[in-house]
Amino acid sequence: MSRAQPPKRWRPIVVGLLTMAGFLLTFVVPFLFIFLQAVKDRRAANKLDFTWPDSWHLWENIVAVVQTRDYILLLAYFNSIVITVGAVTLLVIFASMVGYVLSRRRSRLNGFVMALVLAGLMIPPAVVPTIWVLQGLTLFKTIHGMILIQVAYGLSFSILLYRAFIAGIPRELDEAALIDGAKPWQIFFRVVLPLLRPVTVTNIVVQSIGIFNDFTNPLYYLPGRENVTVQLTLFNFQSQFSTQYNLLFTNILLITIPPLIVFIFFNRQIVAGMTAGAVKG
Repeated sequence: MSRAQPPKRWRPIVVGLLTMAGFLLTFVVPFLFIFLQAVKDRRAANKLDFTWPDSWHLWENIVAVVQTRDYILLLAYFNSIVITVGAVTLLVIFASMVGYVLSRRRSRLNGFVMALVLAGLMIPPAVVPTIWVLQGLTLFKTIHGMILIQVAYGLSFSILLYRAFIAGIPRELDEAALIDGAKPWQIFFRVVLPLLRPVTVTNIVVQSIGIFNDFTNPLYYLPGRENVTVQLTLFNFQSQFSTQYNLLFTNILLITIPPLIVFIFFNRQIVAGMTAGAVKG
């Protein structure tokens, strides 16, 4: 005899409980582990366990992390914020304009342009040739060179996001503005761009979190102490023979909280923008 199946009304509850359990294991448990190590002293943190600390040293660890190497964490925050703001600003401007043209104007070049956009998503970046190009343009080891790299790597995803969303905006709005005497750039900036707020918020949050947390690209293209970013400060407390785990996890905590706060506050906008783009596309 087959075993009795749970009633259908319980299935959504079971699925929800399993989803919450997966969320806890994937996100909450690692964050709790980081927090527990960050509030311990060096000796207790070296055990790397989930035990509750006998005494709290969070403030002492924060002060030590911030003061390490002449306040290099503050410089790293400044560099990461400049790179993030500059790259996201250019991504929003360029991607929205390209997405608008691809969605509104039908031409023989559209297929070729879309092939390039998809290639940007599928083909992995080549580090050494990119460094050669940056050196030839005198952009290697510079903040603005790093901004252009982030724009190049994130442009394809942003274009697809905007193109899918703009496809759902009625063309009658463009035609009405054109009849009223608006020029093409006025149609985009005054009529279409204000309607792109949901997808723009989504793009800003997704790209800013990815760029702020980027580790490999600054490691390759932005060497030098004066160009350090927040993720590269993790090397401050690791060496070949010893690691200060209490300070390392405190550093991780300090560079994780800002993107986490941004994601929590804009979670609804992210889901709304991605859903709208998927439905309208």
